[in-house]
Amino acid sequence: MSWKIAFFAAVGFLCAAAAGAVILKKRRIKPLYLLGGGVTLAAMTLFIPVYAQLIKKDTFYWLKVVLLSVHNTIRLFVVDGEFSTISAYTDQLSGWIGSLYSILAVVLFVVAPLLTFGVVLSFFKNITAYKNYLLGYKKNAYIFSDLNERALALAKSLKQNDPKRMIVFTDVFEKNEEESYELVEHARALGALCFQKDIAVVNFVRHAADTEMAFFIIGEDSGENTKQAITLIRKYRNRERTSVYVVSPGVDSELLLSTTEKGKVKVRRINEVQALISRTLYDDGIRIFENACETENGDKRISVVIVGMGKYGTEMTKALSWFGQMDGYRLEMNVFDKKKNTKGRLSALCPELMTKPYNGDFTTEGEAHYEISVHAGIHTETKEFLDQLCEIPKPTYVFVALGDDEKNIEMAVRIRSWLAKFDIWPVIDAIVYNTDKKNALQGITNYSGQEYDIHFIGDLESSYSEKVILDSDVEAEALKRHLKWGEEEQFWKYEYNYRSSMASAIHKKMKILCKIPGADKPVEERTPEEREGLRVLEHNRWNAYMRSEGYTFDEKRNNLAKTHHCLVEFEKLSLKEQMKDDD
Repeated sequence: MSWKIAFFAAVGFLCAAAAGAVILKKRRIKPLYLLGGGVTLAAMTLFIPVYAQLIKKDTFYWLKVVLLSVHNTIRLFVVDGEFSTISAYTDQLSGWIGSLYSILAVVLFVVAPLLTFGVVLSFFKNITAYKNYLLGYKKNAYIFSDLNERALALAKSLKQNDPKRMIVFTDVFEKNEEESYELVEHARALGALCFQKDIAVVNFVRHAADTEMAFFIIGEDSGENTKQAITLIRKYRNRERTSVYVVSPGVDSELLLSTTEKGKVKVRRINEVQALISRTLYDDGIRIFENACETENGDKRISVVIVGMGKYGTEMTKALSWFGQMDGYRLEMNVFDKKKNTKGRLSALCPELMTKPYNGDFTTEGEAHYEISVHAGIHTETKEFLDQLCEIPKPTYVFVALGDDEKNIEMAVRIRSWLAKFDIWPVIDAIVYNTDKKNALQGITNYSGQEYDIHFIGDLESSYSEKVILDSDVEAEALKRHLKWGEEEQFWKYEYNYRSSMASAIHKKMKILCKIPGADKPVEERTPEEREGLRVLEHNRWNAYMRSEGYTFDEKRNNLAKTHHCLVEFEKLSLKEQMKDDD
């Protein structure tokens, strides 16, 4: 009976190790180590019945059995095991157990040395990578926490702009899967160094003090990203010219990183959704104003359609509420989503933004003017959606974000074709994540050669480029505005400061492009009329912005409760508060 128990136990250890290797293949515990542990336990288990019969029973009988089993298991991994030790007993077993026991033993005698070779090879790969890292002692180093598509896109951009840069990927495990193999091949083509160890484990301290060292934490798990960032900050806090960029947009990440003592390390949090919306409005937002249509009273109507209220759609809806606050323009927004609770979710995020008297008010002086209509429970692939689309007064801007490249492309084309029947030509932006698809779709036409004139945004290479992550124009302008009243550290440390300054910088550019009187002049050179006009306009924008961030009015300001005493009409502000809106 002991032979059967040992056999099934050994098989169980191997199956558990194989399952664990599959489940945890992207964690810190590498599959190679899990398999090694499974083989070790299986081999020890197989040896136990052998030595139980070989050794005479005495006081230390089981201790000797276990120790000898461990000893021969170790010999197995260094190609010194003797199969005859097991075969001498399995040949004497009757029935199926002897054959299967012997076969399993043969498998372990072959697999164990192969695992040993794999571990040794892994060790030497890390040694080789570290040697090459030390040889690049005087190079600027750009070190990534993972080898994935986003990291590779940014690495390519960095290398193209400066071929002398050292690119390093960590936590690289060469699996047989096609995707992983292609990523490794692309990394090698860049001349990148690849460490199999975690970014927080590898020692990158030995590098010239006058060189740049930038860490990019771009893993799939935002919680793990935050932990790695904190470890790196503590490890390199005394080093000059060191930066940590971390993809972790959650509130928990903001709180943890803001309370961590950073020393000399500069920390940047990356929110790819917010970054795309900000970049789109800053670089190309003037199209939204230029395509606005005339109304009966002489104003221009910005008629927005948002299709899909996921992360991108929600962020764009919030941003356009303040972006569209401009003298001479009327902002109307219609948002569509298949979820029935869409309005409730948006109202929970932005209570005052979505409720009367603010939503739909176009008459109160010195207050934000807009109207947001939510069409919930509407499936965009149905005719019901197209019918409701036609009831909207001449859409001038459409934003499509349904969470899937193919759906976004199809929907953008359908909207263009459907509205063309009524001679309506809105600006259309659609999210396309795949760079190859985006490039292939540039300037697409139908079979008659008519252009669809759809702008595809948000692709991987555009979103993860040096220009966007390290050298953003809109971030630079936002920082300038922040420095008028605060320190740089506070700009990066707190999301409130960052988002507020970004919105201010974007809208200032639009004021100038829309030729708002005095917007292109320094404050001291403006006429009294220009100052007054810009103060009111800026307060209107600020009111909409603060409500889009979830703030509500209260006589006392409380940032924790998200209340602010200045969320009132411009004329109700004190003169001191009014003057804050000069720029």
